[in-house]
Amino acid sequence: MRFAAIADVHGNHLALEAVLADIAAQGVTDIVNLGDCFSGPLTAGRTAEVLRARDMLTVRGNHDRYLIDRPRETMHASDAAAFDQLTADDLHWLRGLPTSAVYRDEVYLCHATPADDNTYWLESVSADGHVFLKPLAEIEALAVGADFSLVLCGHSHIPRMVRLSDSRLIVNPGSVGCPAYDDDLPYYHKVETGHPMASYCILEKGEGGWLPEFRTVAYDHMAMSRLAKENARPEWAGALATGWLP
Repeated sequence: MRFAAIADVHGNHLALEAVLADIAAQGVTDIVNLGDCFSGPLTAGRTAEVLRARDMLTVRGNHDRYLIDRPRETMHASDAAAFDQLTADDLHWLRGLPTSAVYRDEVYLCHATPADDNTYWLESVSADGHVFLKPLAEIEALAVGADFSLVLCGHSHIPRMVRLSDSRLIVNPGSVGCPAYDDDLPYYHKVETGHPMASYCILEKGEGGWLPEFRTVAYDHMAMSRLAKENARPEWAGALATGWLP
């Protein structure tokens, strides 16, 4: 079995199109999407057109949920910017997405953790804002119910894999469209990949088990950076230009 996993597109259609082209160039036809599809000050409407035209198993992320579970006037700026570009059919599509799924009876999919769409599975945040790999025991405590040899999650935007003590493999493919961001919870912190390229992962099952191939793809990230600047979001502009927050 060989397929691709994408996550955290965040309304960046140029990054998405570049990743889809790279997936096709690798001879891969099956794709799963781990959520957070549209939120951001970029091109949510065009991203929706691209994603909804593809037949890929998709789970709903926390920012996907924010687009459908609260009034427009209470949304964060990134969610509101995406909401204003989405059609009623796009929102209906989001409402129909599951919070978790199983791909081909072998691979468990969720956005963040099986129980919560807004908790880092593989990372912790210290009180001083340092983001670090979570201890194995804490990672395993969150894996209850994900009884599959391969488990996929997104949310943190950090490409990473962790093998559990029972040999289950948890893989985060990284973010297609948002290489850096900050957040206030559980403490203020920054997540920065340090590069502006799009990230995703190809997963292949062989005789020795699952082998992830993490891939980065160049695209016209400066076009997206300029758009973020035009939309009065300098932090997004900096992140898209460099992979760092200004």
